[in-house]
Amino acid sequence: MTATISKLANVIIPAADQDRVVAFYTDVLGFEKRVELPFGDGNRWIEVAPRGAETPIAICPPGPNTTPGGKETGISLATDDIEGLHARLQEHHADVDAEISRFGDVPPIFWFRDPEGNSLMAVQVP
Repeated sequence: MTATISKLANVIIPAADQDRVVAFYTDVLGFEKRVELPFGDGNRWIEVAPRGAETPIAICPPGPNTTPGGKETGISLATDDIEGLHARLQEHHADVDAEISRFGDVPPIFWFRDPEGNSLMAVQVP
């Protein structure tokens, strides 16, 4: 029998201030907090995700030799209202690109940063 991988378990973003970062993902982006568990020496494992999403983002303390913040996460978030999401991030004074990028047949996108400077992309999907 060959072992296979069946799904992504989670995507991890190390954070120096978990409470501030979790508040951004829940209060500003509208994610739900799914898990908060203590581990190690006073640390917390926290998972957030859009409602109905299978793969959560884990907001965790940085591991050894890891500096939190300023990461290119590679995370792309889908929305059916790119203008509305862009406006909401601006209203919350988030670090968001000034304009939505439009490139021919490519769906509209913009980049934004969480409170610790981790970059994520928003893309409009039908």
